[in-house]
Amino acid sequence: MASAALEPWQAAAPRRKRRSAERRPRGREVALRDLEAQPEVDCGVVLRRIREAGKDLLLSDFWSLALETINSCLTKHLEQLKVPEGTLLEALRNLHLDSSPNESAVTPGFITGENQVPGTCCWKCVCYGIGNFATCVIARHQLTFLLLFLEKCQIPRRHCWVYDPLFSQLEIAVLKSLGVTVLSENEEGRRSIHGEPTIFYMPHCGTALYNNLLCSNWSVESLAKMLIIGNSFRGLEERLLARILQKNYAYIAKVLKGLEELELPETSQYMDVFNDTSIHWFPVQKLRRLPTDTWAFREEPDYQDCEDLEIIRNKRRAPSAADQNLPWQGSCPQR
Repeated sequence: MASAALEPWQAAAPRRKRRSAERRPRGREVALRDLEAQPEVDCGVVLRRIREAGKDLLLSDFWSLALETINSCLTKHLEQLKVPEGTLLEALRNLHLDSSPNESAVTPGFITGENQVPGTCCWKCVCYGIGNFATCVIARHQLTFLLLFLEKCQIPRRHCWVYDPLFSQLEIAVLKSLGVTVLSENEEGRRSIHGEPTIFYMPHCGTALYNNLLCSNWSVESLAKMLIIGNSFRGLEERLLARILQKNYAYIAKVLKGLEELELPETSQYMDVFNDTSIHWFPVQKLRRLPTDTWAFREEPDYQDCEDLEIIRNKRRAPSAADQNLPWQGSCPQR
């Protein structure tokens, strides 16, 4: 594929100060990552680090503020899913979306075992692109957030599918011990929800991945049952020239007026972990107000002119050493 110029960026005044999700790790992060990259690390060590990260997150201002945002979004989404009358309050109650100061003492299922109470809402969860959490502090905090999110929303871990091409065999073993399902195939974000309410957790992923996800669920009925936790779509609209967004990421461009976006809070402790991250959901009323030809659009995304795809294309063979260097942005990609 011929080399192309990097996508131009739009010089526009942002709504407020925020860092782009597409950035290289700073010196301190690299130092921390290198310090932890020990060849003899085993599952027990990684699980201990995850447990410690979970305790820190539970006690942080970020987590209590994030719960308010999550509660607001999921309440609206539950109403849209038309949870049977009389069970909505029960469903919300079972989400346990509070932030008791003693919370860390009542989460024994965080590392080992299943969520304690079966949820009344049958959400599925799919996670793409968290990166090398065994050696990267940022990736580990993002994984910790996922585990706490599953527990809070009472989503059984067996109903969570996880994939990143950067995962090592150690990390795959850790994830399996945590009870989540590790995908063996790169889906390129092309997963249809098949009518099942699904939350996609995609922190700091490449724009093409979000575009592919929308393409694979391009209908009012499917989008209305989805939530996406990932890069701010409004931020993408601000940073990219309109013609670039419409040409290369048409599905994102077309759905911007059909979504609601709630930003996760920005706190100094987790600024580099969840910067530019929002929860997106798609109100039916907004989707139905989009132009009638919106849903007739079915063009296959073409990224030929995109150099910084941050996605690995599927191949019909085992990945080679060269494939490992193809760009996919996890939290801490190998450089």
